Amino acid sequence: MLNQTNITIMTKTRIWMLTILVISFFVVSCDKEEDPINEAKVLVEYLESVDSPAGKYYVNTDMPAIKTAAHVHSLNVLDKVYIMDIRSATDFATGHIEDAVNVASGDVLSHIEGIDLSGYDEVSIVCYTGQTAGWATSLLRLMGYEKVYSMKFGMCSWHADFAGKWNSNTSNMYSTQFTSDATDKGAVGDLPSLSTGKKTGQEILESRMATVLADGFAAAKITKTAVFDDLDKYYIINYWPAAEYTDPGHIPGVIQYTPKESIALSADLKTLSTDKPVVVYCYTGQNSANLAAYLRVIGYDAKSLLFGTNGMIYDDMTKSKWSTDAIMGYDYVSSN
Repeated sequence: MLNQTNITIMTKTRIWMLTILVISFFVVSCDKEEDPINEAKVLVEYLESVDSPAGKYYVNTDMPAIKTAAHVHSLNVLDKVYIMDIRSATDFATGHIEDAVNVASGDVLSHIEGIDLSGYDEVSIVCYTGQTAGWATSLLRLMGYEKVYSMKFGMCSWHADFAGKWNSNTSNMYSTQFTSDATDKGAVGDLPSLSTGKKTGQEILESRMATVLADGFAAAKITKTAVFDDLDKYYIINYWPAAEYTDPGHIPGVIQYTPKESIALSADLKTLSTDKPVVVYCYTGQNSANLAAYLRVIGYDAKSLLFGTNGMIYDDMTKSKWSTDAIMGYDYVSSN
């Protein structure tokens, strides 16, 4: 028979057990609420959606956004283009397009955020060769600045006085090493790991954008000699149509990804390596710079191969070749 003391003990035990259950429930609930999100997945899904700042998936729609020097010149005569020259202050002072504004490449976003663009049809990003401008244009496009374009071949195409960088970087030095042998894409894996601490696509994008801009184009470029010195060190993308992967061929061991098709969650994005730097190359380095910028935003250690195949198999190329025909000979002004 239970006495009053036993009843009291049992009652207290039940109360303690109930209290422990309630506490456990709240602890588990809090843990669930604090489970980390897959930031890269959130970001990529956001950038691939119509809810992104671009209102579309820029990589597989409008990329690369490039206009010729002739186009920029025509708009500039009409005061319809805002020109951001991202070369060094010294080179800008030596000579630049009239009315252009010198902006450090890492400051392009903060600069454009303070500009009233309503009176301009376009914004032109100008650099030496079109490659750094392609990187910057991609970043601004991802942030919703749909008027922004890079100027094709940079100041090299504006006047012969600036053409040295392209003239001296066409080469056939690796033409005997290119092959038509195909290499399969990597196995489907995970996206890169991001840890911004943010939760929404827009917040993560803003955090990643600040990081990529601070790192600069220096972190997003690589030379042909660095690549060929250790091909196995990199996961290398031939960013061309499939037919051209075979003819004129590609760097040995390189994998073909089709522009405006392959780089998507529903396609081949997750076959990119998260363990090796991802090197992207195209014909001129301008398209690859656009893609490398995007891949860096979503967390890949991506690099654009400078000057593309113009610097490796120049004579074997049939299109997108630099030549002196691209030099327009337009006037420029000096700040010196």
